[in-house]
Amino acid sequence: MPKKNKKIFVLDTNVLLHDFTCIYNFQENDIVIPIVTLEELDHFKKGNEMINFHAREFSRELDKLAEDKLFNGGISLGAGMGKLRIETGKPFTTEMEQSFSERSPDHRILAIALFLHKKADKDIPVILVSKDINLRMKAKSLGIMAQDYLSDKIKDIDTLKREIEVLDDVKDSFIQKLYESYEGIPAKELKLKPFPNQYYILKSGKSSGLAHYNAETQNLNRVEKVRAYGIEPRNSEQTFSLDALLRPEIQLVALTGKAGTGKTLLALAAALQQEKNFNQILLARPIVPLANRDLGFLPGDVNEKIGPYMQPLYDNLTVIKNKFKSNSKEYMYIEELQRTERLMITPLAYIRGRSLSNVFFIVDEAQNLTPHEVKTIITRAGEGTKFVFTGDIQQIDHPYLDMKSNGLTYLSDKMHGQSVFAHINLVKGERSYLADLASNLL
Repeated sequence: MPKKNKKIFVLDTNVLLHDFTCIYNFQENDIVIPIVTLEELDHFKKGNEMINFHAREFSRELDKLAEDKLFNGGISLGAGMGKLRIETGKPFTTEMEQSFSERSPDHRILAIALFLHKKADKDIPVILVSKDINLRMKAKSLGIMAQDYLSDKIKDIDTLKREIEVLDDVKDSFIQKLYESYEGIPAKELKLKPFPNQYYILKSGKSSGLAHYNAETQNLNRVEKVRAYGIEPRNSEQTFSLDALLRPEIQLVALTGKAGTGKTLLALAAALQQEKNFNQILLARPIVPLANRDLGFLPGDVNEKIGPYMQPLYDNLTVIKNKFKSNSKEYMYIEELQRTERLMITPLAYIRGRSLSNVFFIVDEAQNLTPHEVKTIITRAGEGTKFVFTGDIQQIDHPYLDMKSNGLTYLSDKMHGQSVFAHINLVKGERSYLADLASNLL
């Protein structure tokens, strides 16, 4: 069998910031880092956001490999892998001068990619890898192959809808037996091939039932509609979500769905319901400033700057508090949890460095995280910690993520079938008829 020709991949800065370990994901192919990207990384090194962390970590990765060969022929990344080298700046061709008047970092990267493309053997493809659609289009206009960073993209977005299965024409006797049996009913009685923590809606001519598959016992167990700290589920999806959130054996939960389906509210209610089992409840969300403007542009101190970004979390907490009278023990207990910081709402970046043992950790708007950021968060989990990631994969604010490459989608796809994981995709909006209508039509 003929040996495949090596490719040369030229990496844009946004790829390095997206995944600082990306240089190890190109198999036997060679990688070129334009010198311009190092200049851009310098602008991102300072700060507490995940993007700043990635900039620093990639610089450390390069430092481990720091040898003169990085600028002269390249250095091997290991057995079965290609070489990595840094390419210095190249002059603009006449075609580039006529097409791009501005000598921006993007165009300087293009100049390097075009130089390598013209210099390379015709059997060795030179491919620019960028999360920036416009830069990829510019590269193609110059005859340079270009592609997105694909290592963490899932193939089929429809797989996110597989966690709830509706079974029609189930015998009434089976549903009755399901609700009468504490131990549950063997799944093989319905000739099912379920995966761990799969949920079912069972329907017959006269009745219906909700069930959860326990992989350890291989039984279907009934799912009861329960209330959590004043919040009662309004549909089967919310009922399944609360069931997963309240099960101690499920340590990782992903809730996806459009605005108004109750994802964050259910997660917070479940956390408060189980508060005595944890040392702390943390609610966090990534900050993605509008129009790519840094927080420094906003007036006020740190708390005043981050306040608008955290307001949706406070709104959900207010909904729960308003279920009780202001002088009730439940209301006052929430106030006490906040005052003693056993319940904290904070930007995700401020969590770094803290102990995550025995914590109920809710990460809201997780669709704005990269797959590597989600991995970084989960791998810091200590004993007794439960993670809940919520978000709407159709409402992504991050400029370099999409429905197939964001951290929430990646998590739901890769953790599928694990006994400690459950994912529910909520479809039915429960905020109001108007909110649901706007979400579907606008």
